Amino acid sequence: MRQDTAPLGQEASMFTVHHLNNSRSQRVLWLLEELGLPYEIEHYQRDSVTNLAPPALLAKHPLGKSPMLEVDGRIITESGAIVDYLCAGFGPQLVPDRDTDAYISHLELMHFAEGSAMTPILLQLYVGKLGEAGAPLAPRITQQLESHFVYMESLLRPSGHFVQDELSAADIMLSFPAEIAIAQGQGKNLPKLAGFVASMQARPAYQRALEKGGAYAFA
Repeated sequence: MRQDTAPLGQEASMFTVHHLNNSRSQRVLWLLEELGLPYEIEHYQRDSVTNLAPPALLAKHPLGKSPMLEVDGRIITESGAIVDYLCAGFGPQLVPDRDTDAYISHLELMHFAEGSAMTPILLQLYVGKLGEAGAPLAPRITQQLESHFVYMESLLRPSGHFVQDELSAADIMLSFPAEIAIAQGQGKNLPKLAGFVASMQARPAYQRALEKGGAYAFA
């Protein structure tokens, strides 16, 4: 494990997480709790009708999306970038050594979590709102969801983790699509993934982040 990475210029900075309820920004709170870093939360609530993020997030960034991590007035966006930034400065143990095959797997899965895995999840969400108009796309979306979830199941190590035999950044990033898979009733078909979700949700740092960020649902 990498132990030689120095913090990125801020030894005791107070981080601010611009946190949208029921969103992927919960992972950033969890990581901060795992690393024992001080942080504050700016809470934002989804519109009760549209389920969209509020306009207030647009005042922070042109895309108006969460998570955002604010450090000394600098806004960092994109979940993977935020996780990379925090691990490089404060959690090198969460990333495999660069000269190992595990590091290549780490890179693949960090991008997979927000790229390949989230694409059918978001398509299912938005196409589902079309009703019958979206029906022709449903079989392909379902096939892609199953394919990605089964792939995740196949990658889990006997230890219950993805690239190391202890918590890694990839575990944190993949927790969101894994939780969606289990919330959609895939636990019986994907027992290792179900075990992974249960194990991650039982971690004290995860529970502290949930208490501070607020409960969320994946339905």
